Order: sequence, then structure tokens, then C-alpha cells
Amino acid sequence: MRRGVRTVEDALRLLDGLFPTENDRWTSDGADWWNRFYTDRSRPIPFFVPKPDENLASYLDRGLIEPGRALDLGCGPGRNALYLASRGFRVDAVDLAPNAIEWARDRARESGAEVAFHCGDAFAGAVPDGPYDLIVDSGCLHHLAPHRRISYLALIDRVLAPGGHLALTCFAPVGGQSGTELPDEALYRDRSLHGGLAYGEDDLRYLFSDLTEREIRPMHEQPEDAPTFGAPFLLTALFRRP
Repeated sequence: MRRGVRTVEDALRLLDGLFPTENDRWTSDGADWWNRFYTDRSRPIPFFVPKPDENLASYLDRGLIEPGRALDLGCGPGRNALYLASRGFRVDAVDLAPNAIEWARDRARESGAEVAFHCGDAFAGAVPDGPYDLIVDSGCLHHLAPHRRISYLALIDRVLAPGGHLALTCFAPVGGQSGTELPDEALYRDRSLHGGLAYGEDDLRYLFSDLTEREIRPMHEQPEDAPTFGAPFLLTALFRRP
């Protein structure tokens, strides 16, 4: 017999175990699944394109955010990180999958961009010390189990600078065309995240109620030849820390 729960993190790791498939966890236990996901760079995955999210470019073009120190959380092949570097940001980019980081570094070498890439679990020391003027999350939050929102919010609180911004892109509730719209308690009964969670506008307002909302809207769909990425099944949000 072993009674191993002594801290909040112990309890969170115990709950991690309720989601046994690797693609249902954005922790070090899911690294193998995500690493395989990024093995074939030719796959027709929408966000494999080498261009930034349209909402992120819009924030800069409209002057809602200014260059500073930025963190790309769950950076994948680095498209948003490289864009931010090209716009004058000092960028740290973190991802769980070594193949994603290798791909992102290849892109950085090809473009001449300077980005500090870090491979590892964002909740277990992979994120450098802040503060950051901007945190970008394009696809991390919606792959977290509900209890890991506690870890996510603690990370934001630890590294986001006063006056800094969180730029978020996540699955939208569009009738099952993207993430699941099942309530949190159903996910634990099913022991599955069903490929990712959809978030509505009120969900985000509640989750980030300690931050100031600047904009929440659906992502604008972009044509293939556009310089930015945009898909209608995603929701975008910009929040500012007071």
C-alpha cells in the first residue's frame, strides 16, 4: 500500500492517469504521441503551414500589442515564434515533442530568425523564468485535461508580466466540427479528451477572469495564398494582465 498524494501536483498527476491514451495528455507522458505526430512534415495538417495565425498578425498591425519578450507555448514547428521574431520580439518557444522542436529549429535556420527553442513539459520546468510581455498559445489549452487548467493558470500567473498579454487560439464550439463540447465531468467518466476540448466565449471569460478582455472572436478563415493562417473552427482571444 502506498499513500503518495501530499501536494497539489501529486493530485494532478494522479488525475492525469485517468486519461490513459497518450494523445489525451499534454504532459511528458504524451511526448511520444506528439513526437510521432510531427514525424512526417508533408502531412496535410492545417497548422503545419509556415505562416502565423491571422489574429496574432492583426494584434500587431492594429497596435494592440508591442514588441517585447514573448513566449510561444506549445510552439509546434515554430510558425508563430518565427513570425514574432521577425516583428522584433525576443522569443522563447516551448514544445513537448523533440520532432517539433527540430523542425522549428530547421525553419529558424532557413529564415535566419533568432528564437530560443526549449523541448520539454511546460509544467515541469521547460519554460524559462519570465516575465513575458506576450504569451502565445495556439493549440495548447484545448489539449489539456480540465484539472491541468490549474497548472496552466499558475504558469500564466508566474511568467506573464504586469501589463502583458495572452494571445490564445483554441477549438470553438461549432457543432462537433472541432473539439468536443462535452462537459468536464463527462470527460472523466469517458476517461478521454476526445481529441481536444471546445471553448466558448463565456468559458474563456470565466477561465481568465483575473485578466482584462481585449478581444474575443472567431478566427477569420484565410485563403491558401494568404500570408496568414486562419480556420473557422477556431476561437481567438486576447487578454491583458492588469
